[in-house]
Amino acid sequence: MTEKQKQRLKRQRGFTLTEIMVVVFIIGLLSSVVLFNVLGARSDAQVKTAQVNITALSQALEQYALDAYDYPTEQQGLEALVERPDNLPDGASYRTGGYLQKGSVPLDPWGRPYVYERPGDKSGRPYDLYSLGADGQEGGEELDADIGNWD
Repeated sequence: MTEKQKQRLKRQRGFTLTEIMVVVFIIGLLSSVVLFNVLGARSDAQVKTAQVNITALSQALEQYALDAYDYPTEQQGLEALVERPDNLPDGASYRTGGYLQKGSVPLDPWGRPYVYERPGDKSGRPYDLYSLGADGQEGGEELDADIGNWD
């Protein structure tokens, strides 16, 4: 074998198993760090979305109460913000198109309806409005905690 053939063979050798293992380890490490950060950001975004929706629904309820002289009953629920209830008091008005821009009551970030209770016990207001959090159960801690108009 000539010297030229030996040099060409050396250049075409490829990677060793150790080099490949190091690269795979680094890729795995970077993937887990990115995945951990992305999942945490998603959970935080869901909590913030619930808070923003509760604020928007509370504002719509306040506007409704100004026009109808009272908040919707628990039976009427949040649907009263989208469709005119039948039993509005005399002299009360109802905004054309309802009180929500999208024309429907949003679900919480976990796909469940917001809880509307009247009278309110938790918030000190005439109503309680809240999401049950990630677990869908009353109470809870951290991401499973209820998110409401008392926060």
